[in-house]
Amino acid sequence: MPVPADPTVLHPMPEQPRVVLLKPLVTSPLIEVGEFSYYDDPDDATAFETRNVLYHYGPEKLVIGKFCALGTGVRFIMNGANHRMDGPSTFPFPTMGGSWADHFDLLTGLPNRGDTVVGNDVWFGHGATVMPGVRIGHGAIIGTGAVVTGDVPDYGIVGGNPARLLRTRYTARDVARLLAVAWWDWPLEHITEHVRTIMSGGIADLEAAAPGGR
Repeated sequence: MPVPADPTVLHPMPEQPRVVLLKPLVTSPLIEVGEFSYYDDPDDATAFETRNVLYHYGPEKLVIGKFCALGTGVRFIMNGANHRMDGPSTFPFPTMGGSWADHFDLLTGLPNRGDTVVGNDVWFGHGATVMPGVRIGHGAIIGTGAVVTGDVPDYGIVGGNPARLLRTRYTARDVARLLAVAWWDWPLEHITEHVRTIMSGGIADLEAAAPGGR
């Protein structure tokens, strides 16, 4: 009987410590990651929370779905990076201490785009950057070095700075079919039995393989 991979191990490829599963790694209550989403970094993949999720002072969350692949240097810029832009200076004086801290009210009410949400089965190329409050759809591909400043549709491919939609991987009708089948929500044992279909089959094959059939 096929044996599923273990979603609780930190290093799914023991011979490659540069690869870590994020769900068993992250500790911040502001970060949620689904099973099997991984990050690859030859320096220190285990430092993901501090090196790759930046200016994350809350309360907004970073939510990453299941089965996402994050290349080296993928970074999420959170809302804490915002500065005032309505006065002569953008410098955050109150954060530096001293009597400047008496003016912390000047830092309230800064723009906040809310949670950053990544769907399931998203592939991030090397060095991609995601700006605050962006929502990335299921099955999307984020090109190497892309700076994602706006939402990405399901199964969209984006690239550039700022990132623009290059194309979608499927027609609108087929995207709807893929979202309906939602293979990432299948029981792990069922996914294990149909890995080849998930990776290389057609949409009709995927529908036929779904629990209970379609």
